[in-house]
Amino acid sequence: MQRIALILLIFVLLLSGGHPSGFPPATIDRLPVTARALSLDEAGHAAAFGPLRVTGAWHLSSGSRFFGGISSMFVEPDGSFVGLSDTGERIAFRIDGGPGAASIRPLPRIPSEQDWPNWRWDSESMQRDPVSGRIWVGFEHLQRICRYAPGFAALEGCVTPPAMQDWPVTGSIASLVRFGDGRFMAISERGPGPGGALDVLLWQGDPVDPTTPPAVHLGYRPPTGYRPTDALWVGGDRLLVLNRRATVADGFTARLSLVRLPRLAAGAMLTGEVIATFAPPGLSDNFEVLAFSRDAAGKPQLWVASDDNHLFFQRTLLLRFALPEAWLSEEPAP
Repeated sequence: MQRIALILLIFVLLLSGGHPSGFPPATIDRLPVTARALSLDEAGHAAAFGPLRVTGAWHLSSGSRFFGGISSMFVEPDGSFVGLSDTGERIAFRIDGGPGAASIRPLPRIPSEQDWPNWRWDSESMQRDPVSGRIWVGFEHLQRICRYAPGFAALEGCVTPPAMQDWPVTGSIASLVRFGDGRFMAISERGPGPGGALDVLLWQGDPVDPTTPPAVHLGYRPPTGYRPTDALWVGGDRLLVLNRRATVADGFTARLSLVRLPRLAAGAMLTGEVIATFAPPGLSDNFEVLAFSRDAAGKPQLWVASDDNHLFFQRTLLLRFALPEAWLSEEPAP
């Protein structure tokens, strides 16, 4: 009965979009964080991950309520992590072993919105230009995309795309993709799209730039019963999409799909092949995050992380996988 009650609470939180996070934005320089390494047996059976090879798994925890809720993330060249919480805060941390510390800063806001409650700043998706260092963030409740200067030093501008306003505020811009040629794509978690698919928006450039033409609509078909929570372009026609499901019987499960992109134009339909599954008896939780990095030898790595929603019965898990070299490409998206 306790398990059922907890899962029902999860459903209520997911549908309402409300997190127990009414506290003001945090500014913390050194927040103690523990990264407990998990055995690969705890991470799950290798067969569940198909062509991916798990190379590390950690449970991140802190005694502070301000740590967690990570909904998007990127990896710095030095191996440190920068995540965004679902309360509009940047969380920077490392997992070098032993006691660690995170720094937390609220994202720069429009002055007239400084006093808004932090649950409205549900920063669910993020992309960074590796050349300029600029960062784009998708806010779910606000149905907004904002662009920031490198290091989140300043807010450069925001846009509220008209095409996104019909998306549910609790199932909106969970996935934001930036292609190498500067095009952007947003995948709705729940917004209805063409032919019964989920809605996808494609911009020919920076969506925050007023000179960029309006987005066109595409569609995405996730695995049956699942919803997309993040996406990662690895070059050419390959797109990884993380999909989540919550049921009373199984709790949270997730499936990672490899999408071979068609020509990206209005009406295009994106479908994928499931290449990895996150479910019992392996590690399973509210997996929402994908990130890419390279190890010291230059080998490609995929990171998958979970969002604990600042709830005591969920965890912040971080998994690392070796990506097949053949998947990476310098070719542009179609």
